[in-house]
Amino acid sequence: MKQRIVFIGDSITFSGKTETDSIGTGYVRLLHDCLKVTYPERDMEIFNKGISGNRVSDLAERWERDVLTLQPDFVSISIGINDVWRQLDSPEIEQIYPEQYEVIYDSILADLKRKTNAAIVLMEPTVIVEDSESEGNRKLVPYVEIVHKLADRYGATLVPTHQAFIRYLKNGGVHPITTDGVHMNSMGDMLMAKTWIQAAGGLFKS
Repeated sequence: MKQRIVFIGDSITFSGKTETDSIGTGYVRLLHDCLKVTYPERDMEIFNKGISGNRVSDLAERWERDVLTLQPDFVSISIGINDVWRQLDSPEIEQIYPEQYEVIYDSILADLKRKTNAAIVLMEPTVIVEDSESEGNRKLVPYVEIVHKLADRYGATLVPTHQAFIRYLKNGGVHPITTDGVHMNSMGDMLMAKTWIQAAGGLFKS
């Protein structure tokens, strides 16, 4: 039986998609390959629905088209970095503060629960600057807490990606894990994929 897995998010999820490569080169590629070689007997159809620059409001606008119409068996969501980053690099635009982030995120998860039987995986937003005490990382904290609250509310699997990155930085990680403080290099993608497998890999063992 075919199983559909949707990864949706921003540029960190999009990561290298082209017209000829719909999976990309980032953490979704690593998870695609890991799942395919771990479960060769399964007919897995994996979709990368990341779009650069997206905030949670953008996910809501395309939720029907990019998620619900696929009737997925698993949905993995990574969103929140741009909701915070825009506060830092584009303070003049309309912002999505934690309260609105929670309301919109809750609405798309409720829609997913009503219209599909998908298992839900929620990834914490990662990092903004490779400094655990940066302004961006401090501003991320309430968004991470909201992801935890929503994971509890919807019985979702929580992937502690923010915690994994902060732990790496605090433990003296000397190798860069991003290209610009936000977008992943290969090590950052590996840390995301490793954390995802540790948290969500059990969903596929049954």
